[in-house]
Amino acid sequence: MTNLFTSSLPIHGDLQDPGSPEHTSGIEKPLLYYFYPKLLTLETTHQDPTGFFPMVTSRWHHADNNYSHFQHLYFVLTGIPGLEQKYYWMAFPLGAIYVVALFGNSIIISTIKSESSLHIPMYYFLCMLALADMGLALCTLPSMLGIFWFNYKSIAFDACLVQMYFIHTFSVIESGVLVAMAFDRVVAIWSPLRYSVILTNGVVCKTGLVILSRAVCVVFPVPFLIKRLPFYRSNILSHSFCLHQDVMHLACASTHVNSLYGLSAVIFSKGSDSLSILLSYVFILRTVMAIASKEGRLKALNTCVSHICAVLIFYVPLIGVSVIHRFGKHLSPLTHVLMANAYLLVPPVLNPIVYTVKTKEIRRKIIQIFVQTKITAEG
Repeated sequence: MTNLFTSSLPIHGDLQDPGSPEHTSGIEKPLLYYFYPKLLTLETTHQDPTGFFPMVTSRWHHADNNYSHFQHLYFVLTGIPGLEQKYYWMAFPLGAIYVVALFGNSIIISTIKSESSLHIPMYYFLCMLALADMGLALCTLPSMLGIFWFNYKSIAFDACLVQMYFIHTFSVIESGVLVAMAFDRVVAIWSPLRYSVILTNGVVCKTGLVILSRAVCVVFPVPFLIKRLPFYRSNILSHSFCLHQDVMHLACASTHVNSLYGLSAVIFSKGSDSLSILLSYVFILRTVMAIASKEGRLKALNTCVSHICAVLIFYVPLIGVSVIHRFGKHLSPLTHVLMANAYLLVPPVLNPIVYTVKTKEIRRKIIQIFVQTKITAEG
């Protein structure tokens, strides 16, 4: 006798609406579905069309409005294509990268907190940048170390959405902080005598709240836009972490809304931020060129070197990822993966190094930590 809970009938046809129950491209519904069409949730297992992972576990949702929603229970993350046998050796440099990122940014935050001479807007914004870098590093750390240290590539669907949300949120926060730091340099060079009057602690706090609120609100709809899409084909992502565009490409329905909102969010956040930074430095250059002495001009520009490096560290990988994603379809998957990894890992690692080199108080703090550690070890 046929088991109504486990037997299934094939679904044929290819209708216009890819999200409809009929458009499932050979995926099977449990036979019980045809007798109880209002059944809310059923789990099924079907063949992964890529053939790389033999079975893909998914969930079929059905509601009273006769609309079915099919989703994977998990996604499969990808490390570095072609180098799977060398993950063991890559795990140690990767771990070192995360140690440098977390340790360096922690040192910056603790130094600014403990040194009263650094309690000025410039270093408050640097503290915000360090917090954003730490958040970005912590978002990718579990999945990256899971792949390269333990060869664990699965991530639950909802966990993927959470990781996606925080990666994009911290990225937008970092972009906003770089704009605030550019404005800080404008005020310091344009009107140094009124610097402390214009950029008060209250203004700095309000600026930080605006940056945080904007990031949270801009990225908030993204997981819900992904959640509404059906997924019933491949569940293999292209990166070692979840990104909106990567997950979106696996959907089996129209993604015009996702693409339009993603483009609008990027233009509103990083597009407007990059333009603001550019205009800020145009104004700074005009102001500096008006300074009579050469020494004065060099001294003014020297205060901007760290920020210029931070801007380049953030936006060059971002532009590279965008260009490759748009025009690099013919490039190998390895190129796409390396650029995406650089976009998320380079800023948290290099920003502390740049500001440590340029800030003597931070250098002194690091020296004190290592000297104290050495004394403790000898004692």
